[in-house]
Amino acid sequence: MKKWMGTALATVLIISALTACGGKTNNTNGEQGVNGNKPAGASSEITVYTALEDDQIQTYLESYKAANPNVKVNIVRDSTGVITAKLLAEKDNPVADVVWGTAATSLLVLDQNKMLEGYSPKGIENIQPEFKDTQEPAHWVGIDAWETAFAVNTAELEKKGLEVPKSYADLIKPEYKGMIVMPNPASSGTGFLTVNGLQQLMGDSEAWSYLDKLDQNIAVYTESGSKPAKMAGTGEYPIGISFGYRAIQEKKGGAPVEVVFPTEGSGWDVEANALIKKDTIKPEAKAFLDWAISEEPMKKYNENYAILAMKSDSSVIPEGYSKDPISQLIKLNLNKAAENRDATLAEWTKRYEAKSEKQ
Repeated sequence: MKKWMGTALATVLIISALTACGGKTNNTNGEQGVNGNKPAGASSEITVYTALEDDQIQTYLESYKAANPNVKVNIVRDSTGVITAKLLAEKDNPVADVVWGTAATSLLVLDQNKMLEGYSPKGIENIQPEFKDTQEPAHWVGIDAWETAFAVNTAELEKKGLEVPKSYADLIKPEYKGMIVMPNPASSGTGFLTVNGLQQLMGDSEAWSYLDKLDQNIAVYTESGSKPAKMAGTGEYPIGISFGYRAIQEKKGGAPVEVVFPTEGSGWDVEANALIKKDTIKPEAKAFLDWAISEEPMKKYNENYAILAMKSDSSVIPEGYSKDPISQLIKLNLNKAAENRDATLAEWTKRYEAKSEKQ
């Protein structure tokens, strides 16, 4: 199937009326001016749920903390599927104030469950239309996109006299039996976007047939989307189905890894933010969402991801990505992915759960 360019993202997100891996908690200090609601110097507190990578969060938050010294930000971080399940479990008694950097498909599921409060952050007009909800006020706003990539340990494959796989089709060749690791889509956003991408690329029947063949070459399904790239980096398994950023980080760290974006095109999702519906909406929560799409954090997102929600003449393509990263993304419908999420995960679990890593 053909890869797509600009219209793909628009088709995906606009169709939906568009209503990346339990949790580690870190406390970090930030602020926000709360419109004079508190005395000068008074402290405030918000809880932020995120699936952003551990090694990204503190760097991203630097500009927030510098500008907002009086807000304590409680970060609850885990893989996308775990964060999504946690939010759904807390539906009747929400803990989070804000969701930051979590799959748009997950936010669509939350919105279908009436869990998101509409809020259009300051600066939303600078976000490209295909990266934000079409409702007014918006129920979610994207910051960047991430996509399926393979981390391939070239040294290990060379020892075995094997070529580097370049496509999904290559991964099911018998010579790679027992050499591939992939994230479990029930816990990992990367796992889900990969499985959903195959469904929308091939159609359901052909995708499940393909995944049956791929399963014969899988050694283990990991809980997080990062872990397959890390395992490939150490040589524990030669091939990790992961995502672009993490595979590139392994290569930058000195691992003998080749970063492969599959020739058929990559499954993908949008890292996005939203306001959780609660009896009391804190002004600090809205202000955090204002900050999260402002210029400084966007620059930081761009250090790691090639496709940004904010259109800017100063944006760059980080080292390791293709020259035209949008053309690498397959055509898909995120709203359809969200609607079918439960059925997809149930079918995947029934077929392949036996190889999932045990916690």
